[in-house]
Amino acid sequence: MGRAIVREADAFLFDEPLSNLDAQLRGQMRTEIARLQQRLGVTTVYVTHDQVEAMTLGDRVAVLRKGVLQQVDTPRALYERPVNLFVAGFIGSPAMNLIPATVDGRRVRLPFVEFDLPADVGATGPVLVGIRPEHLEDAAIIEAGARERGVTFEAKVEVVEWLGAEQFAYVPYGAPPELVEPLHRLAAELDRESAQTLLVASIDPTSRIRRGEPAHLWFDPANLYVFDAGTGERLAPPNLEGERRTGTRP
Repeated sequence: MGRAIVREADAFLFDEPLSNLDAQLRGQMRTEIARLQQRLGVTTVYVTHDQVEAMTLGDRVAVLRKGVLQQVDTPRALYERPVNLFVAGFIGSPAMNLIPATVDGRRVRLPFVEFDLPADVGATGPVLVGIRPEHLEDAAIIEAGARERGVTFEAKVEVVEWLGAEQFAYVPYGAPPELVEPLHRLAAELDRESAQTLLVASIDPTSRIRRGEPAHLWFDPANLYVFDAGTGERLAPPNLEGERRTGTRP
């Protein structure tokens, strides 16, 4: 990096420069690289398999799948509006919950609850429903008015991780093998060991949910994503005009 800087190059190319560092040093070096790039103002192309590096360092991020461009956009747009299952599964930490389900118009059946979507997704049959961990919450701390607008379901929490400023609850669920198969294919593409039928909820740190005890979790259906189980394309929420301009598929 030092040799490249002193040459006053017109552009820098980083090819996974932090891959051999431990976790703490990686975090420190991410900050240093970001400060360096801002100070020099040199166009920089940064190649990485680490989505945290991509999200924290990139002004615009291009997601490749086996050499094929899936989407290029700002980190926030990738996070909030992934165009397909691959992008949704790659961006986010903890990762988006991807849940096997069936849909008929607006009606969606998950392994643990059934409800109506805000709009018809135009599909019938198996789908994958995506929900970010932070969009799941302990129903006990949701105000009554908001709770009525969302969906509440009962679940038995297997593990609770309290980290002070944040807290995670892990809820296992069962699903037919044929519905889980798309998740196994996605896990293989993302270099993960296997797909898990495990719901991760990022709940308020003041929540008193305890492991091994029944709990009531809540979510707003407006925050859900629906993906075609076969093609992986996003069915809902529908594309926005801005996405057709910036969220690219060649």
